[in-house]
Amino acid sequence: MSSNSKFGFLPKLQHPGLFITATDTEVGKTAITCAIALNLRKAGLQPSVCKPYATGCRRDREGLVSEDAEALAHFADCRQALDIINPIRYAPPLAPAVAAELTGRAPDLDALTRSLRQLDEHGDAMLIEGIGGLLTPLDAEDSSCTVLDLASAIGFPVVIVTRAGLGTLNHTAMTVRLLKQAGCKVAGIVINGFVPDMPIEPDDDPQDPAMATNRLWLSRMTRVPILATVPRCKPDEVAVHKGILADAIVETVEATYWADVIRQAS
Repeated sequence: MSSNSKFGFLPKLQHPGLFITATDTEVGKTAITCAIALNLRKAGLQPSVCKPYATGCRRDREGLVSEDAEALAHFADCRQALDIINPIRYAPPLAPAVAAELTGRAPDLDALTRSLRQLDEHGDAMLIEGIGGLLTPLDAEDSSCTVLDLASAIGFPVVIVTRAGLGTLNHTAMTVRLLKQAGCKVAGIVINGFVPDMPIEPDDDPQDPAMATNRLWLSRMTRVPILATVPRCKPDEVAVHKGILADAIVETVEATYWADVIRQAS
């Protein structure tokens, strides 16, 4: 496990779950987490969902609200309050540590503890979505404290959401290596944004050789399962904060039985 003890206080969770991370920001991990939650519900499980840290939150009368947390709650049918699903929130669209420094507000780690305990009590399995990539900094007072430390402390098997195109081999292999070095179990990889033979948008290149070869090479390089290869969809078909998730994404993710992924990886 990671040597960083910043999250050593977190409770030991009684129910199994997955920690969903990505190789970068805007890779699509919220949409994939929502699709996994739907799959678990269809399997007869009630998933709890947690977004420990969120930035770029909007300000409502009740306070800061994360659209990602709203989407997770909707697709998981999780009835817990949004401030339980997402205990640490910032308005600036920056890494949490940077947002904390700019706003002068340290993360409420007691709130994170309460959230994990409460969510653990009210679900059969928990999906925890990280923020950015593994080395995204979380603490303004400790620049070495990152998402990797949080994932390591929670102890769930990790699902990595990665891009389909050129550059993903390097980013994904580094992510897998960091997780393994920290003692985390890698449940598998979800490749997101695959462009098939016919382009989705005019500037898509259906002949991109990386799209055709990356799945095989990701498997060779990382030696972890490829759990799903998810097609790229039009933006108006993937608006999870509005309750919209393309059938193609749902169906592709559902080709994997996620209850078994959780059980076998735990």
